[in-house]
Amino acid sequence: MEHEHQVHDTDDEEKWVYDSSLDHKGRVPLRSSTGAWKASLFVVAIEFSERLTYFGIATNLIIYLTKVMHQDLKTAAKNVNYWSGVTTLMPLVGAFLADAYFGRFTMILISSVVYLSGLGLLTMSEVIPSLRPCDNTASCHKSEKLHDIIFFLALYLISFGTGGHKPSLESFGADQFDEDHAQERMKKMSYFNWWNFALCSGLLIGVTVIVYVQDEVSWATADMVLTCSMALSIVLFLVGKRFYRYRVPEGSPLTPMLQVLVAAIGKRNLPHPSNPGLLYETPKSNGSRLLCHTRKLSFLDKAAILEDGNPEEDGEKVSINKKQSPWRLATVTKVEEFKLVLNLIPIWLSTLAFGLCVAQATTFFIKQAATMNRKMGNFVFPPASIYSVAAIAMLISVAIYDRILVPILRKVTGNERGISILQRISIGMVLAMVSMMISALVERKRLKVVNRGILSGSASGSSSMSVFWLAPQLIAIGIGDGFAIVGLQEYFYDQVPDKMRSLGIAFYLSVLGASSFLSSFLITIIDHLTERGGRKSWFGKDLNHSRLDKFYWVLAAINAVNLLVYAYLARRYSYKNVEKRVAVVADSSEDERHGIEMIP
Repeated sequence: MEHEHQVHDTDDEEKWVYDSSLDHKGRVPLRSSTGAWKASLFVVAIEFSERLTYFGIATNLIIYLTKVMHQDLKTAAKNVNYWSGVTTLMPLVGAFLADAYFGRFTMILISSVVYLSGLGLLTMSEVIPSLRPCDNTASCHKSEKLHDIIFFLALYLISFGTGGHKPSLESFGADQFDEDHAQERMKKMSYFNWWNFALCSGLLIGVTVIVYVQDEVSWATADMVLTCSMALSIVLFLVGKRFYRYRVPEGSPLTPMLQVLVAAIGKRNLPHPSNPGLLYETPKSNGSRLLCHTRKLSFLDKAAILEDGNPEEDGEKVSINKKQSPWRLATVTKVEEFKLVLNLIPIWLSTLAFGLCVAQATTFFIKQAATMNRKMGNFVFPPASIYSVAAIAMLISVAIYDRILVPILRKVTGNERGISILQRISIGMVLAMVSMMISALVERKRLKVVNRGILSGSASGSSSMSVFWLAPQLIAIGIGDGFAIVGLQEYFYDQVPDKMRSLGIAFYLSVLGASSFLSSFLITIIDHLTERGGRKSWFGKDLNHSRLDKFYWVLAAINAVNLLVYAYLARRYSYKNVEKRVAVVADSSEDERHGIEMIP
């Protein structure tokens, strides 16, 4: 039998978008009035507002916990890491629900309301007298129990809101570009760079303006500003509704993978066909993309082996008229989608060490800044504002990479992206390791200044040492984020099955979340090991009684070893192999209607 391929002439492809997306009225989208930058700019603007809100809370959280709620350094660092971990792991749940049931647009709305509820509760914990942390007297050494409950409830409501908001919003923005349209595909390659530019812009204002309001005006005022910002972002998101392209959820993405596994196990004794073209595939007529067969994980190919009769061959694809159970027979595309997910696991694991470095920037880096001289003339800026150095470094690196380096690298390498995604991530990982090495040297110098002050009888400690000694480590981690963070977003979005793209962004976020938990676990283990036999722990009651320099060297060593593993995995990695739809004129031959595209 012949396959019925949906092929459109060039003029039709330019006018309409045939990538299975719909407009706000459920029709095939008109290219000129939907999607691309006209839609994604709304999404990027909302990301700016949301990141302003998130980093306005997250960056100064350790200061709030230690100064307002009077927690010790170890407890505060663990609480920050636990909250960061939950916040970046929850997207796995939100993304699954978005991809399988609600759709990305609806999930963004639902999670935004939850997010806003958390911000409202956080504001109430500072504004309502009975919910405030203390009675504002000098004798207050511990926050009220009721405040602790309301405060952490608000924080974790924000985590749950982020769980649906973050992966759905980023993937929804990327969905606005048609990958089979040459101009839109090129624009999409810049999307993740400018997404992160907006992210860093929000971060920059969050760690400067918002943090300054928290430290110099009041925490309540800052919370009210953040709540209003989030409310406005929801309104802005709804304003862009008619410009968006929407994807209809297709049910659980896990079910087809389980079907492939069951079918492969059931046919484990069958021999592999001599020609991969004999494996079962069906034509798609709804805009979905087919994946080409790869040789890795060949055991799973048995799920696509036909068991009965002599099927008729059509080019390189084989189909049958008789309907078979999907638990017994899977298509090549479904098999390859399962392989894609399995191939992600080693890369995910090998990026956790990078996440360990990122976790230190919002915890110990900030506490270091709090002990140092933060004066600029007569102005003393908040400790968390030092993180703006990393944000500025990331902003500059992303802009230079997108506008200068990529065009040059395209000419040198012939790669549309300039360099491959995994190569980009590796550069960021190297810079993160360098950041830990610089951090160790700077912290060692800071401790020497503290000890000299103690010996001379000075009470100033390391406050005589300028906070800008931290700038090199923050610049290194900021530029590293510009390569690795953006690369991870692009990698996990592109290399998952098309129907799992919200989950793909969640996988990237889960790297940072799992690393936060891993950081807390590492602190606990090192604390236990170093205080054995009555010795002094590396994590004392404050930084001046701690040895963070040694901890940073441990992180640098972990990253050095991990880089070797990552390099091995990256060299062996096979990128997603997509059968590309090509716009043709009506009288083109069948062989000209399809192309194959490797996405590196």
